[in-house]
Amino acid sequence: MASRREQAAEALKAYDEKRDFSKTAEPSSSSKTNVPPALHFLVQKHDATRLHYDFRLAWNGVLLSWAVTRGPSLDPSEKRLAVRTEDHPLSYGTFEGTIPKGEYGGGTVMLWDRGAFAPLADFDEGLAEGKLKFELFGDRMAGGWTLVKMKGKPSEKRENWLLIKERDGHAVDDDGEGIIKRNTLSVKTGRTIAQIAKGEEAQELPEKGKAARRVLPAQKTGRSRRADGKLPPYREPQLATLVDDAPEGEDWLHETKYDGYRCIAAIGGGAVKLWTRNGKDWTERYKAVPDALAALPCKSALIDGEIVSLHAGAGSAFSALQSDLEAGAPVRLQAFDLLELDGDDLTGLPLIERKEKLEALIGAAPESVALGYSQHIAGNGPAVFKAIAEAGGEGIISKKADAKYRSGRNRNFLKVKAEKRQEFVIGGWSESDKKGRAFSSLLLGVFDGDDLVYRGRVGSGFDEETMAQLESAMKPLARKTMAFEAVPRAMKRGAHWVTPKLVAEVKFAELTDDGHIRHGVFLGLRKDKPADAVVDEKSASAGEASIDEVAKMETPTSSKAKPTKSTGGKVAGIAITSSKRVIFDDAKWTKRDVAEWAEAAGERLFELAGRRPLSLVRCPGGVRGGKACFFQKHYEGSFPPGIGAVKVEESDGDSADYLMVEAQQGFVAAAQMGTIEFHPWIAAADKLDKPDRIIFDLDPDEGLGWGDVKSAACDLRDLLADLGIETVPVVTGGKGIHVTARLRRIADYDTVTLFAQTLAAYLGDSQPKRFTANMRKAKRGGRIFVDWLRNQRGATAASPYSLRARKGGPLAMPATWDELDTLKAANTFDLSNGYERLDAPCPLIDGTDLQSIGKPQVEGLEKLMSG
Repeated sequence: MASRREQAAEALKAYDEKRDFSKTAEPSSSSKTNVPPALHFLVQKHDATRLHYDFRLAWNGVLLSWAVTRGPSLDPSEKRLAVRTEDHPLSYGTFEGTIPKGEYGGGTVMLWDRGAFAPLADFDEGLAEGKLKFELFGDRMAGGWTLVKMKGKPSEKRENWLLIKERDGHAVDDDGEGIIKRNTLSVKTGRTIAQIAKGEEAQELPEKGKAARRVLPAQKTGRSRRADGKLPPYREPQLATLVDDAPEGEDWLHETKYDGYRCIAAIGGGAVKLWTRNGKDWTERYKAVPDALAALPCKSALIDGEIVSLHAGAGSAFSALQSDLEAGAPVRLQAFDLLELDGDDLTGLPLIERKEKLEALIGAAPESVALGYSQHIAGNGPAVFKAIAEAGGEGIISKKADAKYRSGRNRNFLKVKAEKRQEFVIGGWSESDKKGRAFSSLLLGVFDGDDLVYRGRVGSGFDEETMAQLESAMKPLARKTMAFEAVPRAMKRGAHWVTPKLVAEVKFAELTDDGHIRHGVFLGLRKDKPADAVVDEKSASAGEASIDEVAKMETPTSSKAKPTKSTGGKVAGIAITSSKRVIFDDAKWTKRDVAEWAEAAGERLFELAGRRPLSLVRCPGGVRGGKACFFQKHYEGSFPPGIGAVKVEESDGDSADYLMVEAQQGFVAAAQMGTIEFHPWIAAADKLDKPDRIIFDLDPDEGLGWGDVKSAACDLRDLLADLGIETVPVVTGGKGIHVTARLRRIADYDTVTLFAQTLAAYLGDSQPKRFTANMRKAKRGGRIFVDWLRNQRGATAASPYSLRARKGGPLAMPATWDELDTLKAANTFDLSNGYERLDAPCPLIDGTDLQSIGKPQVEGLEKLMSG
């Protein structure tokens, strides 16, 4: 079968044969200059033997062309004759000038309109059957249009069609030639047809002409309930957790999984903004969507959805979307959630109510191919998924019908893929032995911190155009050495290396046991995702996290001495990848050092931070300048053995799965994932509402010294001792001290929090020059903030024996009060001296009895406050 390029060349033979390019300035079919994007349309006013308007649609590498004798009309009752002419090259789309008399089509040509177009039905099929329906997004022509082929006599050589305006928001009854009479200047140069004929210079375009690409005016927002009248700000989207099986139950809504770019869309203040999932402003890239959103009948709105291709057919293929975006063609926003409407925050409403409001909003707007509503099916998840998969779809998204909207990844929002897909980073390419083929395959990997881990190659999914684009993109990234941590020897032969900047989306059958791609197919380059964010993606079951299996594991007993470095690459039975990678540059501690500390201190960490909800501070790239660390508290279904989940009811009434270390080796597993810090709750999972410790975090203002902090800690110790509570100091690895007491699990959170708040307020009132209970830094004024907030339900604090993501890799470490007096700083301990602490009893575990906050403590505090 001939390639698209060959088919286009054949179709343009008639065009070239009719012209003498030594005499006319028109471009030949081989011209590559000033080629407009694909899926565009244009209209050229042509003052030839008879004035007419040439209407052209870019399709399959050529401009399909019709001569409209009277020009287009916005009146749907006006059916304008459009005579099919020879196909023109794409480069003709920018042509404006005079064709010499005596040449084919001699006369003056003006670029009268231009813009994007979107097919509303299968275009090739419509062309064969003689009926084309499409939407235009031009400077002058907009909305729905139809070209219908008229039945002619067998002897007739020319094809007569009718150009008809569809009845929509852009139609104007009884307008006749109005659009022609109102628009007499070129959209390219601002000249009249006479000025072009005379060869006069281009004119300053009117403001309307400069606003090309926006057909619909922005919706007048009027006075919104938002006091500032501005656009709703960007909101981090809710993300789906990858699972293997579709959930069952009638309380799940199932939608098609679209193959595109996530989009957060804001309308308000007379403007529209379209953000990617990471908050990048891509408004200008998504042609036609802003106009469709501006027409929504609301004052302001914030919508969550997916940008998809208009003409990809089943599955809204990602590769087709990329082609559309590269070509500047119109795309579609498939909306599936409404986060804000007219200033009201809807994220607290159940999903089903938000979707009802969204459907009503879109349904009340003028119909547009650039905006759609994502329908759903309630219940029957497995059957829905099977039907979608059998139809060739990518998969489904399953959402809890009663769930509130929560940014970040959670298990109320699941994705089930019909085929495995993942992003990989291009690290090189292998040579091809086929003539004319730029390469044989791409060499791919994923990042583990700074290391690029080889994940195999992909050698299919490329057509000529894709190969040319990839070759062009990889050429400036060429390098002599490979960026991969390691590559099989056979793959090095004939390999060419590139700097790992390009991200490829690949579908594949599976990953082999050694983690390599099997039966991979290239789908396209992703330009919305940075290469260093591409890591391994794993799936879990759709049911509850497998805590039972973790609980059955035998908890290993860790050594209290620094372990001997193993030669097998494992710590506590867990493989540590990139083990030599330096985590703390200034201290030269490696990833293996971090994992070995987690093993050695595991018994104490498990005692103080295990079997309770906790947050992780993960630093995949290490604790170095420019490397990002992030908190993670929700269980996302992709964690190794030893790390499980506990269901927690949050303040909004929803339940969520929080991370929990279920077995001692989970701390080593977390280190393998790039975890530096552990921040547990002050309550264990089996009694979440009964805290087993109380923490006063002494946080000094800038300018205060370590001696000031130690003195404050001792005074607080004495105050609590007078109330019958014995405490232990924990130096935080930063600048402060956690004055901590372990509690019997009797008092609830309200009691413990109120006690801590009242005592902090007492210190602030009784010694206002030294202490404050106000967390605002601006209010500290050379004082120590007594942070009582660590004792609220859901709050966390850095665990004793946890590393801190700070310069030098310090440890949070409990001490005795006598030791505190000798310590020179809160960051005294690190991996060079921390192991010595494991040989001695732990002051927090072994040094004090469990305390109580009961009637004597409360009454004693009340006396202090009243005295």
